[in-house]
Amino acid sequence: MIQGALRRFGYMLLGVGIVLPISPARADTPPGILVVVQAMDDLVSLDPAEGFELSSEQLFGSIYQRLVQADPADPATLQPVLAASWAAGDNGRSLTFTLRAGATFANGDPVRADDVIYSLSRAVKLNRSPAFILNELGWTADNIDAQLVSVDATHVRISWPAPVSPEFALHILTTTVASIVDKREVLAHQQDGDQGNRWLKTHSAGSGPFRIRRYVSREALVLDANPSSPGVAPRIKTLIIRNIADAATRRLLLEVGDADIARDLGPDQFTALKGKPNIRIAQFPSATVCYLLFNTTDRSNPALANPAFWQAARWLVDYRGLAEDLLQGQFSVHQAFLADGFPGALDDTPYHFDPARAKAVLAKAGLDHDIDLTLDVFNEEPFIDIAQSLKSSFAQAGIHLHLRIEAGAEVYARLRSRTYQAAWLYWIPDYFDAHSTASAFASNPEQGSHTLAWRAGWSIPELSAETQQAVMSSDPAERLRLYRDIQRKVQSDSPFVIALQQRSQLAMRSNVRGYRQGLDADMVYYDQVTK
Repeated sequence: MIQGALRRFGYMLLGVGIVLPISPARADTPPGILVVVQAMDDLVSLDPAEGFELSSEQLFGSIYQRLVQADPADPATLQPVLAASWAAGDNGRSLTFTLRAGATFANGDPVRADDVIYSLSRAVKLNRSPAFILNELGWTADNIDAQLVSVDATHVRISWPAPVSPEFALHILTTTVASIVDKREVLAHQQDGDQGNRWLKTHSAGSGPFRIRRYVSREALVLDANPSSPGVAPRIKTLIIRNIADAATRRLLLEVGDADIARDLGPDQFTALKGKPNIRIAQFPSATVCYLLFNTTDRSNPALANPAFWQAARWLVDYRGLAEDLLQGQFSVHQAFLADGFPGALDDTPYHFDPARAKAVLAKAGLDHDIDLTLDVFNEEPFIDIAQSLKSSFAQAGIHLHLRIEAGAEVYARLRSRTYQAAWLYWIPDYFDAHSTASAFASNPEQGSHTLAWRAGWSIPELSAETQQAVMSSDPAERLRLYRDIQRKVQSDSPFVIALQQRSQLAMRSNVRGYRQGLDADMVYYDQVTK
């Protein structure tokens, strides 16, 4: 089995221009090449104005840079990257950035104020999945150009109409959708006015520590080092991210030395790796929160829009059984949308597995009959095992879950079109501010931003207004109070059942050093890895 997996791995890498030596006994990856194996079926686009899946978010930091980025060790602290410095305007609604002297893109083009303006305007006007983040500043396709001014080639003034502070605006600018692209390079590949979107799905035009050599969808991504990247140059020459759907195969590739890092392993895989020579397991903080989502717009099953059904579902998740037994400590019980580690996060867990109580709630609401639902699940571990547990626990109250297990791209397509009934999902904040998550779970604005609440079809004008009040407040204590109140409302009465928070783990060869990872999804750093 190992030999067959390795043979397939080597042959498929031939298609992306890399040949790795393969030996049944030992097949260490070559010096200067880092091979990472993970599930990458969810990846839709490598355009930072469009990609919004976990795999793309984890990659953007290796390919692109922003004006400012959060410190991975202390996300509340912002570090200058393509900006050397910044100053807030007197009106509290603008920031003027001084660009980093000598900064260039991977192709040698200088990073100019015009590139900053183009990148932000392009992201807003393309209006793809992550654009709603920039919309938090009040930016729209109609007003964005008036908000971005080139003072000169090395200074840019960024303004916003939304009543939010410069600190909040800076956090928005740390997100991957605010990545700076090379305007000249992107427009050189424009097709039919698409702002280079089709080309950027599989190519790069950034200043990050790596640039794309080749991407073959659902197979592999090959990145070459960009030694001219502003900041510290990468210490490896080539980074290969390989899509291996099966977790057991990822583990085997790591064990025999055909991979340097294995991501997305399940509890059984980590157990099998413990004590193995030349392997070590690393654990990192994670703001990933897992939850059940119900589609209240699905007319074929009216129970999904019934608050009594939401309440019953809260008593049908075996929280501790999942966290402690099935997932063996890779997750902890967490029942609020703000992850532990974020200011204002609730740590109380008022719900536990109680099928008798769930049945009583359903009976009182006239739902004491068999209910059949389709549950969408990502085709990767540990989500499949979690879904099987949910199927068993919900059945104890007469709710029959039919699992639809598919690649992430297919699951996301149904979520975006609201053609699902229920889904087991995860959420990772886009920036280190409570509003990043609150605006997803507790806001469904009339202008049609497709938040998680929108995907649930949850109409909440009052809660949306409270969420907006929280982000507008300039009083930190008041913001914390509001976010705690909002969390309690979502926790107790919503089409979300928030259940777990991840403790991120990955396995690597013992000679791999310098890998870093932070709390948020985009805080994955390969640039200082050596082996």
